Amino acid sequence: MDALQAEVRALEAEIAALRRACEEPRTAGEDHGRAPKSLREMYQSDSEGWASSKDLRSHLGNLESELLFLSTLTGISIRNYSMKTEVLTNTEKTEKSITKVLQRHRLSGNCQMITFQLEFQILEIQDKESLSSVITDLNIIMEPTKYSELREFVSRAEERRDLLMFFRSLHFFVEWCEYRKRTFEHFKEKYPEAVHLPEGAASSCMVVRSACRPGFELVIVWRVQIDEEGKVLPKLDLLPKAPQQALELDRNRVLETAPRSFRALLGVLGIEAALESLIKSLCTADSS
Repeated sequence: MDALQAEVRALEAEIAALRRACEEPRTAGEDHGRAPKSLREMYQSDSEGWASSKDLRSHLGNLESELLFLSTLTGISIRNYSMKTEVLTNTEKTEKSITKVLQRHRLSGNCQMITFQLEFQILEIQDKESLSSVITDLNIIMEPTKYSELREFVSRAEERRDLLMFFRSLHFFVEWCEYRKRTFEHFKEKYPEAVHLPEGAASSCMVVRSACRPGFELVIVWRVQIDEEGKVLPKLDLLPKAPQQALELDRNRVLETAPRSFRALLGVLGIEAALESLIKSLCTADSS
């Protein structure tokens, strides 16, 4: 995923530069090798010696096809991208042989239903022996979203200036949310009388109600969490509800221990099979 995200950003940058090269009018006597050379220096491209604007446009089309493929594969689409570079002046005598370049990047895009804007700076330091780069600043702007789990994660990614963690975790977060939505829709379609989605399939809550026993219901809360290291994990909890009279008659504490038993069931059967078993148990009790 790290390599794919890096390639997406590199392709987007090269596409923007090629578009400028295609659209920029050339004056008489202008060096026709200037634009290709600049691209080669900025993106280490092997595009030197373009024969004509037609070659540039052909290469641009190929890059756009590759970018579309990577966007389809990762689920992340970049809509706008720009970069500015600044060569920093060295004032110390000991740094005369060191070149420092500050890159300011801005991009906007989306991962499925989540829209974002990024502004970040990369400092490149090159001496006679090596080239290193580091992200010195990262600012993430997220469009208002119902996914409260993302707020803390975005703050953590900004604090650590970890761009790759942001893209990787966002991708898997969206994948889990989409899987949860499909699962809820599946059970609502299969058990329309028992399964209820009060806030819609895209929410984190599914309710299973007893048709024959008013007041009895099982509430499944399915959250998608992102830990300190950016790992995305599902967290499911069962909240049983029953009339007070039923709670008083529950001498074996079945309702009290139901959440713990549900977590054990998840570990054995997995998410879909555990939910299926839970719904069937309530439907079977109603039919009997």
